[in-house]
Amino acid sequence: MALDNVREMSLSRTAMKAELLDAETELRLAYAWRDERDEAALHRLITAYMRLAISMASKFKRYGAPMNDLIQEAGLGLMKAADKFDPDRGVRFSTYAVWWIKASIQDYVMRNWSMVRTGSTSSQKSLFFNLRRVQARLERESQAAGQTLDKHQLRQMISTEIGVPLHDVEMMEGRLSGSDYSLNATQSAEDEGREWIDALEDDSAQAAETVEHSHDTAQLRAWLLSAMNALNERERFIVRERKLRDQPRTLESLGQELSLSKERVRQLEAAAFTKMRKSLESQSREVHHFLV
Repeated sequence: MALDNVREMSLSRTAMKAELLDAETELRLAYAWRDERDEAALHRLITAYMRLAISMASKFKRYGAPMNDLIQEAGLGLMKAADKFDPDRGVRFSTYAVWWIKASIQDYVMRNWSMVRTGSTSSQKSLFFNLRRVQARLERESQAAGQTLDKHQLRQMISTEIGVPLHDVEMMEGRLSGSDYSLNATQSAEDEGREWIDALEDDSAQAAETVEHSHDTAQLRAWLLSAMNALNERERFIVRERKLRDQPRTLESLGQELSLSKERVRQLEAAAFTKMRKSLESQSREVHHFLV
């Protein structure tokens, strides 16, 4: 931590000592980088506005991210701005760079706030960075007016103020209300080291269910095999080709192979299923629904 503070102070001092660029010099450096890919010009442009990046990074310290990481992200945003800046538009580089620096820092904060994705849309980002501020202001205004707002009313007012759906406000409140916890953390000192992961329900099949499913599958297979044996060879062939193939064949293709009409194949198929149904029902009424 001490080393991080020293590095942060060193970066800040270096940035504060950097030159201040006038509009003409800034424009010349921007043209040199855009047209000639002059790295010396890029370095001078970035160094001159690093103080701006550090200043913006400091505004996001309350989100718990290390200051050095925020400064790094701000620097990346500054470099993206320099790469995309068009000096022909007549805008100062600092004005343009502010948006790229802010976007880079915000993306970093949201990526590292939680292992769960906090937000990706513009409305979710707006909520993440403005919800607490807007909520506090609305509460102050309601108290000054002698009003009492319940949670639902407050959420509706936040939704209207920021311009996002109400369910997004409810979702973001839940995500901001607590931090991530390890499933390997112990529940309490009295649980003799029992971890939270031990309390999760096992979604895998239990032994009894596995045995029961295996038994039922084997029994059904035996019944179907017995029913198939009750058919003649041509009926078994039709049933296999129509129902047991990954790509079932059409009545027309079977008719061509067996030298029968499409309608005759359909009749033979129906007759085969009638025989199978009777065979299965004679063994167990439980499997009747498989062929209905």
